[in-house]
Amino acid sequence: MKKIYLLMLLMAAVLASCSSDEFKIDGNIANLDSPAVRVIFPGDSGIVDETIQVDEKGRFTIKGNAPQPVIVNVLDKLGRALATVVAVNGDHLKVKGDAGKANGIKTGGNRLNEEWQLFRDEHAAFYGDPNPSRQDAAIEKYVREHPKDMLSTVLLMADYSDYSDRKKIEQMLNGIEVTARPESLVKTFKNDPASGKKKPLPRLTTLTLLKHNSRFEEIKLTGHATLISMWAPPQDDRPQLINKLNTLDAGVHIIDILAVSDSLRWHHSIAADPKGWQHYWAPGGPMEQGIQALGVTTLPWFAVTDSTGLVTYSGPDLGAALKLLPAAND
Repeated sequence: MKKIYLLMLLMAAVLASCSSDEFKIDGNIANLDSPAVRVIFPGDSGIVDETIQVDEKGRFTIKGNAPQPVIVNVLDKLGRALATVVAVNGDHLKVKGDAGKANGIKTGGNRLNEEWQLFRDEHAAFYGDPNPSRQDAAIEKYVREHPKDMLSTVLLMADYSDYSDRKKIEQMLNGIEVTARPESLVKTFKNDPASGKKKPLPRLTTLTLLKHNSRFEEIKLTGHATLISMWAPPQDDRPQLINKLNTLDAGVHIIDILAVSDSLRWHHSIAADPKGWQHYWAPGGPMEQGIQALGVTTLPWFAVTDSTGLVTYSGPDLGAALKLLPAAND
């Protein structure tokens, strides 16, 4: 009888450790730059951004609520990506490694995340290359050859870099079987059905975005003219873009947004930007919740708002956007 009672207690403890209405990630990461990590993932009411304490041995536990699969980003204090996993309620995942080593953090805990880790390991040279073309090619090949595998969807949503041809991405997604591309992973990348009518431009009073080396910040768009610039690496003409934006009047507010899920190349791409240049990240990709109304279909993408927050331009033409803003010599 005593053995049965102990067995029941053990089973209860196991069930309680990972409730069906939450997911759990156990981490053990050495050489972190601070006794805390940050976790970011889409929740029911917007992006969840939490700070999780880490003990002296680099151990921490993340818990969250995700009724459908979501991409969870674990970052260090400075916003550098440590690990990315797919989680859904009931999952008990593992994140382990050394923050000081390139690709030194491994993930697992279920088949999907272990296969994702295997893909990263097999293509480690591509993931470490500042030019993402080989990584993108490997992902395209995997997607073509594995239409029944959810990893195909995850790779497109989290690791793919070239968003310039949105139709190409949509074609690849449509080639993946419906059961392997859950709505929770792809919904922010879908275009709205064409209505046949030109939609009026919206009015935006604020945007909430992750600021470089900081937390999520609410940005006010009223009281001044604003240029919103969204991009994805590699952006070979970035120096020319910076030069053009520097010709604007000092009163124009510039919001520079990285619009892809992977933030690793972000830090390299902006290293040469002018001091004081403000950088933000839309971790859900180019259709992050706060900017869905802009109708982004490709990258780079530019939008202009007036002093009331009314969007006066939204599109890929930088020249058209700059014509609506005062220049520095006006």
